[in-house]
Amino acid sequence: MRRLGPLGSALGIGRWILLGAVSGALAGVASFIFLEGLSLVTDARVGNEWLVLGLPVAGLGIGLANHRLAGRASRGNALLLAEIHTPSAWVPRRMAPMVLIGTWVTHLFGGSAGREGTALQMSGSLSDLAGRVLKINAEDRSMMLTAALGGAFGSVFGVPFAGAIFGFEVRSPTPGRFRALVPTCTASIVGDAVVRVLGHEHALRARISSLDGTWRNLLVALAGIAFGLAAVAFVEAVALVRRAMARLFDTPTWRPVLGAFGVLGLAALFGDEYLGLSLPLLDSAVSGDTAGWWVWALKIVFTAVTIGSGFPGGEVTPLFVIGATLGAALAGPLGLPVALLAAVGMVSVFGAAAKTPIACAVMGVELFGAGTVLPFAMGCVIAFAVSGNRTIYELPPKDG
Repeated sequence: MRRLGPLGSALGIGRWILLGAVSGALAGVASFIFLEGLSLVTDARVGNEWLVLGLPVAGLGIGLANHRLAGRASRGNALLLAEIHTPSAWVPRRMAPMVLIGTWVTHLFGGSAGREGTALQMSGSLSDLAGRVLKINAEDRSMMLTAALGGAFGSVFGVPFAGAIFGFEVRSPTPGRFRALVPTCTASIVGDAVVRVLGHEHALRARISSLDGTWRNLLVALAGIAFGLAAVAFVEAVALVRRAMARLFDTPTWRPVLGAFGVLGLAALFGDEYLGLSLPLLDSAVSGDTAGWWVWALKIVFTAVTIGSGFPGGEVTPLFVIGATLGAALAGPLGLPVALLAAVGMVSVFGAAAKTPIACAVMGVELFGAGTVLPFAMGCVIAFAVSGNRTIYELPPKDG
């Protein structure tokens, strides 16, 4: 490879900053539209409990759309990661509107899903569309897609520094990985700024004090083992439901319908607090309220049935809820502050499932303050190590 001089390097970095800014601006606008709409449909469902009865009909509509219209877009995050590693074909333009509408519909009728997957796919689709218009080369396209992931994560959760690291970290080892930091940092900061300028307010989290004593931090490490196992349980549960649905139905049309009836049955047995994002469960845990031992496990089941049967959305917010409620349940037996261990669990379970422990430790600091940087780091690293190779971002087969 020809070595560039200082001027050539500066021009190259300037180009990546510009591309990152474009990607970040698109991510920010997309996240703003998505978050505002998500708030509206969530409020509508909470205020009209009968809407959950329409989940099977919504599932049929989503199944038909996946079968008739989605095409390559149905691969979701896996397609984005594949194109980052080996750029081959443009991300379908229909991915952004389909995942946006599908996720709104999922939440309107009570499906247990998240929001990160939608943000990533919208950002990736729009960013690739911009790259197509700009006629960028394969290397710049890979950089811009990486930036789109960071911009989406930073803007949808209001954590620009974690978003910058997330885009870099989730990319996994590939040529040019470290160069991707430049556009990804730019995209995450710009995306977060756009969401805030447009007027969306992210939930503020209370600052958490540091722990006294080395032995108490070691207890956090012990909890990290449980957080890693919870991440494994989530990944395996989603995969189990997907395999079962694939055996039952050759096409994706009827999978969400069966999943919808499963979610309704679960809600009838265990209550509706596990539907949608379940943010009240998360807020309660990180505010210092203890949680039952069954809460985190039920959230895994509700989400696995929803996501595994084909409803769009994301896994991150459910993973936040799972981790936070598990941490709140473990705090008493371990003699640790409930709010602290819930916060550590919130980021550690996701970090283990996504294989992004550094980004999640940084996210914990951004949300809850730097006083607990050591517990966040320990929880995320231990959970990551325990979870092995299991990840929510595993690349699926192209067909099936």
